[in-house]
Amino acid sequence: MAAHGWLWGCLFFAGWGSLVLGRDEIEVRENGTVSLPCKAIHSQPNPIRQEWKFQKDGLTLLFYHANKFTDNYKNRATFTPYEIQLTSVTRKDSGTYTCEVLGESFAQSQVILIVQVPAAKPTAHVPSVVTIGNKVVLRCEETDANPRPTFKWFKNNVQMPPDPKTSTIFKNSSYTIDSDTGVLAFEPATALDAGDYFCEAQNKVGPPQRSEVIHMETSKLNVGGIVAAVVVLLIILGLVIFGIWFGYNRGYFSSKWPVASFLFSQSRKIIILGTIF
Repeated sequence: MAAHGWLWGCLFFAGWGSLVLGRDEIEVRENGTVSLPCKAIHSQPNPIRQEWKFQKDGLTLLFYHANKFTDNYKNRATFTPYEIQLTSVTRKDSGTYTCEVLGESFAQSQVILIVQVPAAKPTAHVPSVVTIGNKVVLRCEETDANPRPTFKWFKNNVQMPPDPKTSTIFKNSSYTIDSDTGVLAFEPATALDAGDYFCEAQNKVGPPQRSEVIHMETSKLNVGGIVAAVVVLLIILGLVIFGIWFGYNRGYFSSKWPVASFLFSQSRKIIILGTIF
């Protein structure tokens, strides 16, 4: 293959010249059949050699040369001088196809093949419990579709409009929906936002696909409980310090108990500071 490419390069620089005869873009649905035209052949009435190359993700593969296809294509490709027909097209076939023809001059033409893939079942990322007053983000993900899908969100089987103020059902909620990324953001979340959520993904190739339904609950921030826990912790800490101080003064601890001595010295500092303040 390398020697062959070197030969073509020598012929080109020797004076054959080069003609680039356009670039077409063709879309086909996955598992369909597509014809890739070779416009370069029309400029060469007496072609000496014809090859096809495939380019994708920075790699170039020679898939038709010496009058035969490579192994990945030989069972699903048909060659004529004017086109190649591919059957059972998959998403891996998306890329740039280049037809190169050597005759009285060197000519090439390209076809960009876009394999369309319908949306698959999306995944909804919905937290089970959210705190009222906080920002909450729900995400809808789908990775197969080509072209990329748009997204919709539903709550309790009712589609959520992009602007909640336009709906009598959602007018008291504060959220935004990005239909391109599938992000639903509540800022802030309210008690009314609790419910059953699912999302939908769709592109122009196939029907909409729905995620699983996930229930989201809302809860208040328990400030009273937090304060009570802190108070209880401080009381326990105070009782421990008092117990150590009392035991040390009664002679229950001696110098053989360095840990107790250290705690006692710290408790005296705390008591002195408390007296000062």
